[in-house]
Amino acid sequence: MSKIGKINIMIPEKVKVAIAGNILNIEGPLGKKSLNIDLEVFNLDIKDGKEITIKPKKIDQNTKRLWGMNRSLINNAVIGSVEGYEKILELVGVGYRASIKGNQLNLQLGYSHDIDFNIPEGIKIAVEKQTTLKISGFDKQLVGSVASKIKTLRKIEPYKGKGIREKGQYVLKKEGKKK
Repeated sequence: MSKIGKINIMIPEKVKVAIAGNILNIEGPLGKKSLNIDLEVFNLDIKDGKEITIKPKKIDQNTKRLWGMNRSLINNAVIGSVEGYEKILELVGVGYRASIKGNQLNLQLGYSHDIDFNIPEGIKIAVEKQTTLKISGFDKQLVGSVASKIKTLRKIEPYKGKGIREKGQYVLKKEGKKK
């Protein structure tokens, strides 16, 4: 049995959930998300618009794996449509700066040129200080993906710890060369 899959998903008052064929539509104040659920494998019940339960029709190794994942995807979409998700990135290094120009994030990361990162639809990026970025949106997967792409533009260097990192991320620093 899936420990995560058994837990019912509570739907807040502001969220509307509707099922049309194999597609589950979740709409809230922050955004709208559609999830494709295989109804040949799972039973999906929406009780009075306040609770969602997902159960497999037949329990075997394959459905056990997918059960918890599908429940988590639905839960993340419900939470994202009400509260949203955010990640905070820090730019560590001399002269590292960020600014927003229209629909692009302009980054100065110690290269000979500036890097322009196109902000995808559904994502808001705020530059709090010149060295702190706040990425927010209603889709958890998209927020994490954008944060990951920005982090790969300047990976953390192990000797001084320069680069782009998430807030609170621990960086293991190497010891320098000794005489």
